[in-house]
Amino acid sequence: MNPTILVVEDEPAIQDLIQINLEMGGYRVLTHDSAESALKQVQLELPDLALLDWMLPGMSGVDLARRLRSDSRTKSLPIILLTAKGEEEDKLKGLESGADDYMTKPFSVRELEARIKAVLRRRAPELTQDVIEYHGLRLDPTSHKISGHGQTLSMGPTEFRLLHFFMTHIERVYSRTQLLDFVWGDHVFIEERTVDVHIRRLRAALSPSKHDFLVHTVRGSGYRFAAD
Repeated sequence: MNPTILVVEDEPAIQDLIQINLEMGGYRVLTHDSAESALKQVQLELPDLALLDWMLPGMSGVDLARRLRSDSRTKSLPIILLTAKGEEEDKLKGLESGADDYMTKPFSVRELEARIKAVLRRRAPELTQDVIEYHGLRLDPTSHKISGHGQTLSMGPTEFRLLHFFMTHIERVYSRTQLLDFVWGDHVFIEERTVDVHIRRLRAALSPSKHDFLVHTVRGSGYRFAAD
């Protein structure tokens, strides 16, 4: 699943430039020209990253970043601020608002894409296209290929996303609710027990290379992906 980027920019030319180039780069883009409409969008669907222009009509991008950080649902949303302000004091103010990164206009689209990838790699590694290897298990997000000790493994798209998430969050315990939010998306409404079904399918898909032992059930808490 391609990462969804929320772009909040009131200058049509810049908004179009960002949207066209990000879509060419494989991202899904949602565009808004005000903080108020962006907040309504976020209530409908949580994006994977937000690009916020500082100087928006009405609520500023900095105030929008603060609002997003103060809400438990969006507090971990990666945020990049776009602005014409280039003074050190302004940069500090932007970062103190909760932004993960800060870009001064004018900027190159290539640099913007590099910054997006860097922030996602830091904040949401499951959304990157990096090849991952762990204990002989290899996952390639670009080709959607998985192998265990050189043996090709087959699994469905949901199990693939679940494995990708686990392999980018080794050793951490996640509840069913958290896995639903991170893997399925918080705008999808399905039963928590659905997670158990896909965990069983994932273990079955990993069993030919004997990697099913990596998926642990943590009683009363959820699931963990680890070698021990």
